[in-house]
Amino acid sequence: MLREKIEEFRHVFKLDPAKNISDEALEALSTSGTDAIIIGGTDDVTFANTANLLYRLRNCLVPCFQEISTPTSLVPGFSAYLTPTVLNTEDARWILGMHHQTIKRFGSFIPWDKVLLEAYVVLNPNAKVAKRTNANTNLQIEDVIAYAQMAEWLQIPIFYVEYSGTYGRVDMVKEVSSKLKQTRLFYGGGIRGQSQAEEMAKWADTVIVGNLIYDDWIKAIHTVKWVKSIKRGEKK
Repeated sequence: MLREKIEEFRHVFKLDPAKNISDEALEALSTSGTDAIIIGGTDDVTFANTANLLYRLRNCLVPCFQEISTPTSLVPGFSAYLTPTVLNTEDARWILGMHHQTIKRFGSFIPWDKVLLEAYVVLNPNAKVAKRTNANTNLQIEDVIAYAQMAEWLQIPIFYVEYSGTYGRVDMVKEVSSKLKQTRLFYGGGIRGQSQAEEMAKWADTVIVGNLIYDDWIKAIHTVKWVKSIKRGEKK
């Protein structure tokens, strides 16, 4: 099952279809030992650039997931689809509104056995995704823990702590990790070196690497071994 598959993921690369990347880099990323590739972004994500990136990854040996940004960017042919819901938004469109519009438009074509809901908490106030979704980033650890427990109670398979462009609070990720039993904890944001990759890998079930790819894709490849060298901390 799909949910069981993502439980095997320790490291994932996230590619933005609106950003330029060479064929050399794509081949290196797809053969790096990462567990999966997610394609998705915040700005200028279209059907055309998403489909083009998927086509360029047609020989990729790891699963390629699409994170659905807008109803019009849904592309057939991915291994699976992730539908993000932003729990700390103040705009209901980003909780269920976009999902409703996507289903209304493409419901009869959606492969439901390949769809997973992921619950986001966006924590970098300067990130594009925070501004676009009107996210309340002024949260204490207790607030984030409550969102995590909400996600688990609702049986959402993924709880995604998103710092998007900056390195997050390890103490917060550690505390959230200790509260989750069934829901998978994804962490993304600011992984730029070995110490950061290893530090977050100790507490997050899955570490997402994105922005580093476009700054230094060779260094990004090293994050695979850095993350996978760390044994996941025990949940209590």
